[in-house]
Amino acid sequence: MTPEAEAEFAAIRAEFGSRSLDRVAAMTAARAGDRHPLQGGAKWVLPGLSPTPWHDPYGHPGITPLVRALESNHPAIRQELGALWEDRPDAFAAYEHYLTRQEDWRALYLYRDGGLVPEAAAKAPTAYRLLKEFAVDTGQICPLLESHFSTLLPGASIAPHCDLWNFSINLHLAVDIPEGCSLTVAGETRRWEEGRCLLFDYSFEHEAHNRGDRPRSCLLVDLWHPETTPPERRALAKLITEIRRLIGDS
Repeated sequence: MTPEAEAEFAAIRAEFGSRSLDRVAAMTAARAGDRHPLQGGAKWVLPGLSPTPWHDPYGHPGITPLVRALESNHPAIRQELGALWEDRPDAFAAYEHYLTRQEDWRALYLYRDGGLVPEAAAKAPTAYRLLKEFAVDTGQICPLLESHFSTLLPGASIAPHCDLWNFSINLHLAVDIPEGCSLTVAGETRRWEEGRCLLFDYSFEHEAHNRGDRPRSCLLVDLWHPETTPPERRALAKLITEIRRLIGDS
């Protein structure tokens, strides 16, 4: 760890107790223990988190208010996104995943690089407002990641892969879903139901397909895994930020 990360860890332990970061320490020392075979591609696995690929969107009290707000406001979110897609297709960029860049996978960012994207407030006002109130202001969003509208063009697929870690999870609001779309996580395939949310652990291998005749759009929100603690979240945010800084400086 960098001196900056070590200092932050020491401050967290002084505030929350000497054992408060035991799981983070085990992860950084590569002592995370057994992992599910379908998490093999994840770089970091925080020990002690339930190895559950699919989560009940209403199963976590900290996340439930966001789920309810998004689902109840789905008509407005869908209308605003559809109008933007028709009038300003240039507002959607090719999505750049850490593994690849895809022209047939388009994104409009609401939250990125640790903060809300101000210009998104006018483009998608309902989603922006709800994200701020129920995910950003409540501390549920993972500041290391993002929230964006994810639009998969007809015929496009996202190849099977694992994301980098298990200490955040991915919430999907199904905004505009044609027939022929699917999401598979840890070998179990589900289909988006328009206006409803799905929640899954993307450290497990997952893939998505749009075999429909129009774009498939979801609102994605990267949230802290509900079983992580406040001191762990603070330490993980510092640790990953420092790792990214070093990579950027190298």
